[in-house]
Amino acid sequence: MEKPPEGDPQRTAVAALDPAVISPGAALTRPPVQGGRAGLLPQLVVAGLCGGYAIGAALGWGSAEVARVMGDFGLSLAALTAAVSGVLYARTVSGRNRPAWILFAMSSAMVALGNGVWGWYEVVLQEAVPRTSLADFCFLLFAPPAIVGLLVLAKRPVTRAGWICLGLDAWLIGGSLLTLSWSIALAHTAQWEGRSTARVALSLAYPLLDIILVSMVLALHFRRSSANRAAVNTAIAALALTVLCDALFTSPLLREHYRSGQILDAGWFAGSMLLAYAPWVGEREQPYLRERTSRRVTGSLAALTPYLSAAVCVLGILYNVIDGRKIDRAVLLTGCTVVLALVVRQGIMLLDNISLTQELAQKENHFRSLVQGSSDVIMIAAPTGILRYVSPASQGVYGRDPEDMVGTEFASHIHPEDLGRVLHEIRRFLAANPAEEPATRIECRIRSGTGSWLHVESTVNRYQGGLIFNSRDVTERVRLQAQLQYNASHDPLTDLPNRALFTERVGQALAGRRAGDGEAGNAAVLYIDLDGFKSVNDTVGHQAGDELLVHAARRLQASVRAGDTAARLGGDEFAALICGASGDRALREYQIREVADRLRATLSEPYRVDGTELRVAASIGIAYAEPEVTPGELLRNADLAMYRAKQAGKGRVETYAPQMQADHKNAVRRSELVNRLRTALHDGEFALLHQPVVDLATGEIAAVESQARWRSAQGILFTPAEFLRVAEGEGSQKPDGFLKPDGPQQPDGRTAELSRWILDEAVSQAALRHAAGCTIPAAVRLSARRLVHRELPTKDIEALLARHELPPGSLLLELTDNDPRISLDELERRLTTLRRLGVRIGLDGFGAGYASMTALRRLPVDVLKLDRTFTDGVVESARLHKITGGLLRIAGDLGIHSAADGVDRPEQVLALRELGCTYGQGMAFSGPLDEHRLRSSLSRGGYPVPAEPTALTGVPLPLRRGRKQPELRSNSETPVPPA
Repeated sequence: MEKPPEGDPQRTAVAALDPAVISPGAALTRPPVQGGRAGLLPQLVVAGLCGGYAIGAALGWGSAEVARVMGDFGLSLAALTAAVSGVLYARTVSGRNRPAWILFAMSSAMVALGNGVWGWYEVVLQEAVPRTSLADFCFLLFAPPAIVGLLVLAKRPVTRAGWICLGLDAWLIGGSLLTLSWSIALAHTAQWEGRSTARVALSLAYPLLDIILVSMVLALHFRRSSANRAAVNTAIAALALTVLCDALFTSPLLREHYRSGQILDAGWFAGSMLLAYAPWVGEREQPYLRERTSRRVTGSLAALTPYLSAAVCVLGILYNVIDGRKIDRAVLLTGCTVVLALVVRQGIMLLDNISLTQELAQKENHFRSLVQGSSDVIMIAAPTGILRYVSPASQGVYGRDPEDMVGTEFASHIHPEDLGRVLHEIRRFLAANPAEEPATRIECRIRSGTGSWLHVESTVNRYQGGLIFNSRDVTERVRLQAQLQYNASHDPLTDLPNRALFTERVGQALAGRRAGDGEAGNAAVLYIDLDGFKSVNDTVGHQAGDELLVHAARRLQASVRAGDTAARLGGDEFAALICGASGDRALREYQIREVADRLRATLSEPYRVDGTELRVAASIGIAYAEPEVTPGELLRNADLAMYRAKQAGKGRVETYAPQMQADHKNAVRRSELVNRLRTALHDGEFALLHQPVVDLATGEIAAVESQARWRSAQGILFTPAEFLRVAEGEGSQKPDGFLKPDGPQQPDGRTAELSRWILDEAVSQAALRHAAGCTIPAAVRLSARRLVHRELPTKDIEALLARHELPPGSLLLELTDNDPRISLDELERRLTTLRRLGVRIGLDGFGAGYASMTALRRLPVDVLKLDRTFTDGVVESARLHKITGGLLRIAGDLGIHSAADGVDRPEQVLALRELGCTYGQGMAFSGPLDEHRLRSSLSRGGYPVPAEPTALTGVPLPLRRGRKQPELRSNSETPVPPA
């Protein structure tokens, strides 16, 4: 293995974690260097201006006049540009650096004013500049604002010792420069030679201020703030260039021969242009490692600055000694102060270092105690990937001695399946910008001392090119999450997959079919329901029922293959997903049907629970995965097939067919109708109509049958055939609309409320008619199930009649049910009780269902109403004519009045009357009437009856007054009170 190249700790760390993954030539992607706000064009403009000015100065500008203009007003314009740029920038920004740019603008303004005064003398007045003028004072005022501006940009010391050291560093630099410059040039300048004190002071002020400015530039260069670093560097470079030109100008050799517009002015011009460009440079983000390297170099130079300054001072003194000159008192005094400042600075630094060392030791002890006492494992990985430190917590967390882990590769402790993911995350983290992402989080498995794998969550930070891992054991949390996820997808009683997981498995199977997977392409769903399970809960108890479900789940799980899925969907409903059947459709259906028959037989075998043998059957529906079917649709299809199996007699296997979907929609429509009936009564949408029952011989009205009508909020008028069938016969339904025949159908609350309303309304209106003098009985259809139900006891009917003051003989109850599961004994007991009260009993639909010979033999009946199937064909069919005549003769022999329903034509009236039928009801006389029209018909007395087969007008004719109404007789021995 090649040694990773040095100088790139990020690459070294990653390569050490997994040497096989990183090739020698690979390199991590570094963040791109982002440009500042100033682009390339401003830089080119500044460079072009400076270069053009330098070329013009080198060529003498072509004439002396142009050279003076460019040397004076050109420099003034450049300095003025720097002043305006600083002011504009200061107005657009805020913060602690804003005053610095204002001070730089003031300094540039002084330079612009000084050059303007110089040009006024040379260009405008055409005379030499005085030895002492306003320009000198302007140039002198250039340095103080610049020095203060540098102090603003500098990183401020946080302690008093830091401020003292900053002043000492500035004096060390300034003193050394003063010693060197005094020895070379300033000593000659300081000789008075008959000059005034002001002239000598002014001559010395230029170099001294420049020395101070250079000292501040050098001292603050290593202490500048990190904010807007590029702009600060450009400003420092501009000031340094200006000071260098000032130093050259103070040289006697250059100053004696200086003329405006010479090459020296190009340096001043470039300094002003750089200062104008500096605030708009913007910030450039440096790569993390390069920035750290720059900081290390800067820190080293800052530490060497005092010693370099002292060395320069010593060189200045040696220069005088070697030159054989007498050491100047100014040089000696300056050198002594420099040495004294260096000694004081070293003393302060020594005391500060002692304090810092003690503080560092305290913090180190503090953090060592925190690390060693922490329950988290803290590991430090070197850039080579070797663990250099492992906290003592590894003994309790990993079960491993930290000393044994130190010196090993971190990658060797990670689970092989997690290693690739961990390395990928570490590469990404090391390549990211530390300012944007200082830390990351990694979760993986780490080997423990016992050889098992622990789930560990680690927070990763950078540390000296390597990494710090702060890890904690989250094995219990991971196990708890896995357990919660398992509980959320499995049935707690049987431990089988629940509906959610089963639906997900079905979706995966269908997705495999769409992807061309042959195993998943032939999937089928078996929907299983245990028949008779409710009776187990009711008779043996719910605990025994739960045990039965557990045994059934085990049988189901044992009966399916390893690749199939068995699930409990809820209650006593199970499901199985069968995959991988034959590709041939016929063979596939045969195989799935064989599996379903085997499951049905297995689940139908007796169960032994707590010494009791329990038996249930299994109804199974099969649905195959067809193209474009969804998991929800496939489960619904299997569910429909299962309920079809239950309807067909239970303990069966049915396969889904498209017709079941149509039946389901019809059932849903009926279910919606039942739900709408829930609120119809409370909203007053029901009305009661009355259809006359007419004597076929005389046309007199013998009774009125009350019929309910429902006028919905949508304006639709529903007849009894449309809503009573739903309310009476389909009350107990499962949510999908199919009946679940696990027991006798009991009327639900909606049916009870509707029947109670019809009976109460019919009795109420009959009582009003009776009070008005009309004693015609009111007939009310009532199902046998409702009559025997506990919610409608006989005493309620008696109380109803008493409350409305209606004689019992004025009420005729017509039984309409045909359910053979209703107990005839209970029904006979109820009817006998009502007969004793005086209520008359009619048997509706005679000849079909409950209106059989057995019912006729046992039940106390006053009137037999023929089913309308006999009325419809009594004229056309000779066979039906004879059957109808036989039924009517039976009624006559028993002394029971007979009635016919659905008498709509005159021919039917003649035929029925000829056969001996007593009463008729239908459109041949009248349809259902409201109370107002009914009373109009009653006032007329009756309807005309045909004497021969001719068309009727349908208009009621008045009957002879005083004709006695035929009396209804009964074959029951119970006496019936007269009407």
